[in-house]
Amino acid sequence: MRHLSAYAAKSIHSKGRKMHEEECEVRTAFQRDRDRILHSKAFRRLAHKTQVFISPEGDHYRTRLTHTLEVAQIARTIARALGYNEDLTEAIALGHDLGHTPFGHTGEHMLQELTQNDFSHNKQSLRVVEALENKGQGLNLTYEVKDGILNHPTSGRPCTLEGEIVQISDKIAYINHDIDDAIRAGVLKYEDLPKDCLENLGFTHSDRINAMIMDVIYQSQHQTMITQSQEKLFYIDKLRSFMFDNVYLNKKAKREEEKAQHIIQELYHYFLRKYDKLPDEMRQRIQEFGVQETVKDYIAGMTDRYAIQKYLDIFVPTVWK
Repeated sequence: MRHLSAYAAKSIHSKGRKMHEEECEVRTAFQRDRDRILHSKAFRRLAHKTQVFISPEGDHYRTRLTHTLEVAQIARTIARALGYNEDLTEAIALGHDLGHTPFGHTGEHMLQELTQNDFSHNKQSLRVVEALENKGQGLNLTYEVKDGILNHPTSGRPCTLEGEIVQISDKIAYINHDIDDAIRAGVLKYEDLPKDCLENLGFTHSDRINAMIMDVIYQSQHQTMITQSQEKLFYIDKLRSFMFDNVYLNKKAKREEEKAQHIIQELYHYFLRKYDKLPDEMRQRIQEFGVQETVKDYIAGMTDRYAIQKYLDIFVPTVWK
């Protein structure tokens, strides 16, 4: 605690947990939260959830798990340099995407449509740690960690500077690793990248990440907010817009999107009609949450390959013996 900035969140001053617990003799409250997230089933499932490219051929494309780890690494670097709470920062980073759907944002948008906009991955991430993990008991995390998870999107307003660090680290991570994956996939060529962005942010993957991180550190020292210089922010936003136009909305990158949407849609309607086919653990939640909410939780928690297999089991005939 003596080594933390005056602006850092201290675990001793945490707003606490919903259910009171005795403090650990060794770990702070935020360390315990980080460990609970790391050992959760939802965290393990991230290894088989899409980041950008659905069912890519190759071992080196990012998954939702590797994205999460890259966000955590960037966020910890910034937190340490500024003297903020690394344990809180890491806990938020590791938990920020726990509620993400199969097939990345394609799955998220489909669930939003099916539920009349009653779904977002950040709210679902909070729901995972509050009500779904640990056999429905939740992880009983501290207020500050849950707030950071809920408010990690750009539109969010985290209550701690550590939450702001994760918010900005998320953007730094996905812009850079998505460029890397897009070039690997042949969706982009290196020479397609805006030259002025490269000149101002760096010509290599590591140089760009380093430039963005160092800018955040320099601009946020002795401040009560986490911020960037206007110059770097201009080129980051330009690069992000470029990625939307050329990758995120690119037909080649999204060629499997309609299939993924179809899988989500058909599974959702099937289990609404036949909720008795839900796994026992999910069926037991219907009385508390209702059928629609339970089906939404079930599908959001699926990995890509589990969703595909479920679809095949339900809708594709097998060989008759």
